[in-house]
Amino acid sequence: MPLKPLKRHKALQPLSREHHFGLLLCYKIRMGFRYHIAPIRIRTYASWFYKTHLIPHFEIEETHIFPVLGNDHELVKRALTEHKSIIQLFEKNNDDTVTLQHIEDQLEQHIRFEERVLFPEIQNVASEAEFLHIEKIHNSESFVENTTDVFWVK
Repeated sequence: MPLKPLKRHKALQPLSREHHFGLLLCYKIRMGFRYHIAPIRIRTYASWFYKTHLIPHFEIEETHIFPVLGNDHELVKRALTEHKSIIQLFEKNNDDTVTLQHIEDQLEQHIRFEERVLFPEIQNVASEAEFLHIEKIHNSESFVENTTDVFWVK
């Protein structure tokens, strides 16, 4: 049975768009492997994405989104653990294929969890005041792609 698209509250839509770009990173890593791209090239792009987009995204979630449920909530604990695991993979600072595969796998699973489980729960319990706060602190910025090396395009 296909998954039904979820209606996301407008305050969370910018974060969902950022998740989309995270899934595109996963796709680009997969394409890099498919096209037999040198891991250092894939890693260079992934590291840029991590510093430019992923770190700020995690900070917004941890500071302003997760507190809606509370840091003791099981779903938030899982998300925080996954953030730490993903950060550790990026901080390994090596370009081996295994690490890149782990980044691709864990990041995709994490985004799917947040979109399908965590964000719907947040939407169910957040007050309008909390949504207004989220909207105020996190406006959608246009994604600026790094086109220095578009290894994923054949």
